[in-house]
Amino acid sequence: MQRLPTWCRDAVLLDGTAPVPVDRPFTAREADAAGVPSSLRHKLVATGLLRPMLRGVFVASQVPDSLRLRVAAVALVTPPHLVVVDRTAAWIHGVDALPRSAIHQLPSLDLYSRGESRMRRTGVSSGIRRLTAADIEVLNGVAVTTALRTACDLGRLLWRYDALAAIDGFLRLEVAREELIREVDRFKGHRGVVQLRRLAALGDRGAESPPESALRLHWHEADIPAPPETQIWVHADDGMPRFRIDVGDPEVRFGAEYFGEEFHGTDAEAADEDRLQWLRDRRGWVMEVFTKADVYGPDLAAGDRLHRGYFMARSTMGLRGRTYVDLSRR
Repeated sequence: MQRLPTWCRDAVLLDGTAPVPVDRPFTAREADAAGVPSSLRHKLVATGLLRPMLRGVFVASQVPDSLRLRVAAVALVTPPHLVVVDRTAAWIHGVDALPRSAIHQLPSLDLYSRGESRMRRTGVSSGIRRLTAADIEVLNGVAVTTALRTACDLGRLLWRYDALAAIDGFLRLEVAREELIREVDRFKGHRGVVQLRRLAALGDRGAESPPESALRLHWHEADIPAPPETQIWVHADDGMPRFRIDVGDPEVRFGAEYFGEEFHGTDAEAADEDRLQWLRDRRGWVMEVFTKADVYGPDLAAGDRLHRGYFMARSTMGLRGRTYVDLSRR
């Protein structure tokens, strides 16, 4: 049996002595040129020093898996007629539109064709999409749908709560809401255009996370007469801003907060409880707290709670005093 080369014979991880890159993906052709033929690659995979990412693409096992790494890997073997679209394009632009399952398993890459053929490869979601030259830009050598086009596509195609979160993310990034609304008519007759038209008008760059966006959409769907405001500052007695509320209506002093699972049992959770108590006791706000199950669960219970909380807050405004309103709106 042929012995392994010295650079990998007793290695725990590949290092700079390896003839192949140890910090990025590389192709089988690149490995062949570096003197690492197919038979040796198979041995390196079997011993855990390399891992295959795609057919004909490898990476050193210690390189952390990420969407950036997967984009780089696909770029090595992607024909020029393919474009990165949808959730993957959003990630490249810096917008969090990945599915919630992405914390456990990386999603498929969204790569669509400008021609008449699609890419059939494990870990790739592909198809054919009609894209104009204005829909595409090149980032780090990879063709990607522009921020505006990606916002429109995700606004059409995702579940409405995730779709609004994506739109909010692109508004925070660089897309003007007026520009997005104007672009909607271009998709007349396309799947999801009715949803896109509605959500584009509701977009708000003040939402700081996808759950806050989803919570705001629950508000809009809860038959509440006042539109929700985002990131509402509530002030201390000296007039200085003290706390922010995710979503609410300052006029009736009703607010809604999203608490992620990562805060349970932590110092941050205790600080949030103190903040909520101060808002209730010192500023007369009616506060409701929502979790992932409320916002994304099968019952979508957030809307009912928002409706009840808002009308309870409105009916008790006089009992909670009016001076608080002036303090919170300085």
